[in-house]
Amino acid sequence: MSQPRQSRALVIVNTDFRSSEGDVAFGTRRGAKREAEKLSQILSQLNYKVKLMHNKTAKEIENLYQQERCCEHGEYFVSIISSHGEEGVILGCDSETVKLSRIFQILSTEKCPVLTKIPKIFFIQACRGAELDRGVFVERDSAEPKPECFPDCLSIPPQTVVMFACRPGYVAFLNVFGSMFLQALLKFLKGEERHLALNRLMTRTNWEVAFRCQARGAYEGCKEMPRFVSNLLQEVFPFSA
Repeated sequence: MSQPRQSRALVIVNTDFRSSEGDVAFGTRRGAKREAEKLSQILSQLNYKVKLMHNKTAKEIENLYQQERCCEHGEYFVSIISSHGEEGVILGCDSETVKLSRIFQILSTEKCPVLTKIPKIFFIQACRGAELDRGVFVERDSAEPKPECFPDCLSIPPQTVVMFACRPGYVAFLNVFGSMFLQALLKFLKGEERHLALNRLMTRTNWEVAFRCQARGAYEGCKEMPRFVSNLLQEVFPFSA
């Protein structure tokens, strides 16, 4: 009897950036590489076939997703991207942007029939702007907050879930020990929470980051609030190996 196909995971981490002239751009994203390696290890233990890629240009990132269209896939496709970013885009190590909508389009039903019925799950560790989240009081006696406007990049294809490290317009924090967002995800993938349905796992991750994490140093007290959007039509348990 043939063995079932392994689910695939693509992990992309950019830590060092250069401008088009070849000069060093931004600072080294210390802690991101080790964090990505740990996530890759735990995904391998959860029976994923993992491809871990370091410091890829914008074009190379697109090509990596193009390659997934030619692969044999199992029940799920998971991708983790850790890089600098802005709203709707992430940066390659050449400081060029890649639109997230472009990545989603590459793996859409029209472009990638092999992934039509397979849930595609993205975790995006990148800034979505320059605003600092100072946090809010849970109890308040004032006007209702303004509703958020959802950007175009959240118009994702069917059978796709995207979880962002932070709200639109805000920064995502990273230090030498890793990021608030992916460290919380790593904790739950190692624990019993991995057996939860994906929407519950993501909600737990929201709570963990919102209530148990805050920045130190120059950004002392700043917070972070992950966001996720889903076009799944059923509950899935992608990490309950």
